[in-house]
Amino acid sequence: MVAAAAGVGVVASLVAVLGFGGGSDDKGAATASPSAAPAPRSEQPPSPDVSDEAVTGSPSPAATLPPDGYALHDDPEGFRIAVPEGWGRRTVGSQFGMDVVNYRSGSGDRRIQVYQVAESSPDESFRQYLSDKVPKPRGFHKLALHHVDTDGVSGSRMEYVADSLKGEPDIGTWHVFDERFRSADGKIYAIASYGPAADGTDDELRVLTTALGWFCPPGSVCPAPSSTSSSMSASPTTSTFTS
Repeated sequence: MVAAAAGVGVVASLVAVLGFGGGSDDKGAATASPSAAPAPRSEQPPSPDVSDEAVTGSPSPAATLPPDGYALHDDPEGFRIAVPEGWGRRTVGSQFGMDVVNYRSGSGDRRIQVYQVAESSPDESFRQYLSDKVPKPRGFHKLALHHVDTDGVSGSRMEYVADSLKGEPDIGTWHVFDERFRSADGKIYAIASYGPAADGTDDELRVLTTALGWFCPPGSVCPAPSSTSSSMSASPTTSTFTS
């Protein structure tokens, strides 16, 4: 089954990473530190306790395999996911739920981020993030925000660009798809896909929808997705909502 799909103190329930704040870039939400307003996750440098390693997790059993160029892994945080072959893995501690997990390409110009969301719904998570209380990356501009209910994924997807992301290489404008969704275990998760805006949006969308299609939350048993679940056909099916 495809995973269906982010505080304490001034901003209740925004995602807080130790040394980061925010969600996908990290814009998102999840739980704020009582002593400081959260900043977007990817807007922070790695904390001292970050672990960096090659992705070597053993694949979960499945009747089918992910698309060519992708590898299926059982992440140490307990979830299953498919990411591009050869990407490295880095984690950052979080004050809510599991650690924030980042998978990056060797050149560092592409990334997938996975974390657990504290808000009660994907819509509420994005409302929190888009409020004036949460800092945004330099040059942040929202392109779209849609409800998504397709291929077993139920949540909301935001598309945006940013001039830079703190702790990430200077590649010019970043293009991001950030999806927050309710999964098979009833919890809310976020998966965000980052890449250079200069080469279009197809790569980021393909990485996102493949990761979503193969995502299975910790402690759950999920069947392999259908062929369409891990393709770029997973697009918004309902109108945008007001943040």
